[in-house]
Amino acid sequence: MVACGPTENRRESHHQNVGEIKTGGSKLISIDGKYKVWTKKVGEGKIKVLLLHGGPGFSHDYFECFEDFLPKENIEFYYYDQLGSGNSDVPTDTTLWNTARFVEEVEQVRKGLGLENFYILGHSWGSLLAMEYLNKYQKHVKGAVLSNMTGSIDDFINYSAVLKSKLFTSIEKQLFDSLDMAKAYSSPRYTSLLNEKLYTKVICRMPLEQWPEPLMRAFKKPNQSVYLQMQGIDEFHVTGNLMNWDFWDKMPRIKVPTLVLGGVYDEMDPESMKREAQLIPNSRLYLCPEGSHMSMYDDQSNYFNSLVGFLKDVDADHFVADKKL
Repeated sequence: MVACGPTENRRESHHQNVGEIKTGGSKLISIDGKYKVWTKKVGEGKIKVLLLHGGPGFSHDYFECFEDFLPKENIEFYYYDQLGSGNSDVPTDTTLWNTARFVEEVEQVRKGLGLENFYILGHSWGSLLAMEYLNKYQKHVKGAVLSNMTGSIDDFINYSAVLKSKLFTSIEKQLFDSLDMAKAYSSPRYTSLLNEKLYTKVICRMPLEQWPEPLMRAFKKPNQSVYLQMQGIDEFHVTGNLMNWDFWDKMPRIKVPTLVLGGVYDEMDPESMKREAQLIPNSRLYLCPEGSHMSMYDDQSNYFNSLVGFLKDVDADHFVADKKL
């Protein structure tokens, strides 16, 4: 009986302090009252950035290089695994995989993190999602970074065809097309052509064996069901819900200071990213001169100098947009 009292007191004390338990910045946020998505705060600072990862169906992992650049500049940022990805819940209901629902998810995450007057950074599909979020919830955002994304899926498809002609020899193109016709998408030769002729040229400009560990980790665990439903089999087969996405006419609606950030060797057409910057009235363009789709790795210094400079300029009210033609 003597032991019971202190044990009960310890339990009571633990219950009272439960709100103070440290989690390393990780937090689960409820979505639609049904699901949980994972977030994590890194660093401390007045500038707060929410990261939207690519895919659809990838995870936050490849953003880990941000830890080496933003916190030391007193920039606070948030990882967030979208529903169906990474550390978040993975429902099997395929009706969830549409852009409008993802936009509402981002808004619920913003509320759950208590973010206001914050910065949003989207990469690839995450940039598409950021555009759509800004179209509806721009009032909460102080500045936006649209990283490595064009303004329509048609533009993406057309440039993919250009890249195939540019990067494949005529024999390789014939082989690729024949494998495509046979729907041999899982064959070693088809995969090899994608790896050697596409991924190491326009995704990340390094030999595959030299790809950084967080990037390799991200490529090992995408949710293929989400990717197939939203995008398709791969870059050359857009058959999913994103097929008809087009934001060109809505670009001028983005009024907050915006950095359009990409790479000269991107899988997105650099000319299209220039067009984005022309259409967004209060924007700045930077194309990493040695960068591709993962410019945060293959042109790291330029990518982060541009990003940090933009965030600090906006925060200090020193941002100057590029002149428009």
